[in-house]
Amino acid sequence: MSFELPRSLSPSKVTSFRDCALAFRFSAIERLPEPSSPAMVKGTLVHAALERLFWFHEQGDRSESVGVAELGVAWDELQSDPEYLSLGLTADQAEAFREDGAALVRNYFRLEDPNQVRAVGTELTLDAKLGSVRLRGIIDRLDLTDDGELVVIDYKTGRAPSEAYEQSKLVGVHIYAMLCEELLGRRPVRVELLHLREPTVITARPSEQAIRGHRQRTTAVWSAIERACQKEDFRPKTGPLCKHCHFQPFCPAFGGDPALAAPTLLIPPILRQGAA
Repeated sequence: MSFELPRSLSPSKVTSFRDCALAFRFSAIERLPEPSSPAMVKGTLVHAALERLFWFHEQGDRSESVGVAELGVAWDELQSDPEYLSLGLTADQAEAFREDGAALVRNYFRLEDPNQVRAVGTELTLDAKLGSVRLRGIIDRLDLTDDGELVVIDYKTGRAPSEAYEQSKLVGVHIYAMLCEELLGRRPVRVELLHLREPTVITARPSEQAIRGHRQRTTAVWSAIERACQKEDFRPKTGPLCKHCHFQPFCPAFGGDPALAAPTLLIPPILRQGAA
C-alpha cells in the first residue's frame, strides 16, 4: 500500500525532502508530532511583534520603542500558546527568553528603517499550482519600492549561515519569488533574509533564469516524492542535521525502525510515560 501524497508543498518542505526523504515522510506525510523548541517559539514571538509593527502603525510611527512594546503585546498573547507552555520555562528562563526576543526586535532596527518601508502585505499566504504540484507558502513581508517593484522579505531569528551555505538558505525565498511571479505576474527585484541575531542581511536578485531553474527543481522534487510514495521508499540522508532530528531513534541509519515511529509518537507523552 503506497503512501498518500501531501496535498501541497511549502518552500521549507521542498528543502526538507532534499535534506532527508525519511524525515520528510515522518513530518509531511505521516504528520508525526515534533516537540516545540525555544528557537521555534522565539521565532513565532518575534515574527508576531514585527507583523504588529507594520499592521498597526503607519510610516512615521514605527520606532524602536513601539517595536519593543509590540513584542510585549505578542508576549502576553504567547502565554496561553500550547507550544510555549510545552517548553516548561521557569520564571527566570521566561524572563531571559523575553529579553532575548526584545533584543532581536531592537536588532531589526539596525538593519532598516521601517518608516521608509512600504509593505503591501505581512504574513501573506501564496498558493499556486505548478504543474501537478500545489505550492503554498507564507511570506513574512512583501514590499513595494518607490519604482513600483516587489521585494520579498524573510525574517530569521537564528544564526546566519556561513558563506558556504548562504545560497542554499536562499532557496525558500527564491521559491516565494517564483510564487509571486505565478500569482501576481511580476518577479520581485530582490529577495532578502533579515538575520536579526548578528544582525545582517543576505540579498539575492532573482533572474528569469534563476526562477526557471527553481521551477524545474521544484517539479523534480515533486516527481521524486511521487515515486517515493508509490514505492514506499523514503531513504534517510545522514549529515550534520541528524543531531537535531527528533526522528533519529526511528532511523535505520542509527539502528531504528521507521515502522515504529507512528504508533510511538502518536501516543500522548503522559501515556508513554505511564507505559514505561
